[in-house]
Amino acid sequence: MRTLIPTRRAALMVTCFALAAAVASGGTAFAQAKKDAPKQAAPAAAPAAAPPAAAQEQAPELKQMALTDKQIEGVLASQKEMDAITDKIPEAQADKPNPKVQAQLDGVAKKYGFASYLEYSDVVDNISLVLSGIDPKTKEFLQPPEALKKQIAALQADTKTPAKDKKAALEDMNEALKSTPTVQFPDNVALVTKNYDKLSAALQED
Repeated sequence: MRTLIPTRRAALMVTCFALAAAVASGGTAFAQAKKDAPKQAAPAAAPAAAPPAAAQEQAPELKQMALTDKQIEGVLASQKEMDAITDKIPEAQADKPNPKVQAQLDGVAKKYGFASYLEYSDVVDNISLVLSGIDPKTKEFLQPPEALKKQIAALQADTKTPAKDKKAALEDMNEALKSTPTVQFPDNVALVTKNYDKLSAALQED
């Protein structure tokens, strides 16, 4: 059964967007953006802690689906209860929570209209994919790979961000670019954009 890996990977895409968006405000805002990045993205974002290439290849690909208003509402309503469980999972067990924790995750997912935590995870992955292509200021959408390339170029040209932070962020963003797909369901863009502020706050909340 798939557990937390895909959701953390999708969160990394949102984190990369947040870091790049903070570049224009200078080093202080950039540092704050790194501090406020999603907890679930942290293990994937740290180059030293990245799993071996063989392990990365075994990670399930993002399963794209057409999102619904009900699913969006379910994710927003369940977030606090989901966080209460996942925040207590030791980092060493994040990829493979024990059966008791998995049962708790499934229970919360079912409470909010999902068949299981697996379905909830797929929905969050799809939401995060769309979020990664939305400009937080203009709310304009670019396909995630193109948006990430644009953000990488902006960060490369930036002269305000400390070199160490800049190097680390570029490594994260280039790594994320390798596995960032395009959105296959155009209607998802309108649905996520309509709920952008709530979804962005919920999925990036520490």
